[in-house]
Amino acid sequence: MRRIDRADLTGEVLQIAPRLLGCRLTVGGVSVRLTEVEAYAGGRDPGSHAYRGRTPRTEVMFGPAGHLYVYFTYGMHYCANLVTGVPGTASAVLLRAGEVVAGRQVAAARRDGIRERDWARGPARLARTLGLGREDNGIDVCGPGDRARLEWPSEPVDPARIRTGPRVGVSGPGGDGDAYPWRFWIEGEPTVSAYRPAKPRPRRS
Repeated sequence: MRRIDRADLTGEVLQIAPRLLGCRLTVGGVSVRLTEVEAYAGGRDPGSHAYRGRTPRTEVMFGPAGHLYVYFTYGMHYCANLVTGVPGTASAVLLRAGEVVAGRQVAAARRDGIRERDWARGPARLARTLGLGREDNGIDVCGPGDRARLEWPSEPVDPARIRTGPRVGVSGPGGDGDAYPWRFWIEGEPTVSAYRPAKPRPRRS
């Protein structure tokens, strides 16, 4: 499998995101074949953490492509995004789900008691299966090291199997999630997470 170059990730995030389906991400001895992702377009996307500009939390997103933006959410989980685009754009792809294809013993130990289909079925589960934590924020998957790497699939995913729809738990203008159909997944893959529409937040008085 050929390692993905940084230049491969510097284009438009809505074009890069579906191309990542079927790619293999390896971190800490476990490899996951990506089956579901979501695109986030930085300053032009209200759903992006970087929508309101650069902060200490989102600094990694404004840097070069090929690094992971790992963040803590709901006070209990880590999730991982792959930074894309040119420095300053803050676009990124949320790694939503995948199939463990190598390092199963390590993954099983991390996901003890969880059935294999669900090891990386969802962004928090995927991050936990790969052993990602706060210390991995900014890790380079396109660099020369072997701890983390991103590779193209040996055979590309059939375009006829790629589906797109609203992002999970993210609403658009007026609570309409369909305004941003930026989730991409491989049809028929059992590891794809269940879709849950966003719940519009009540307006502050």
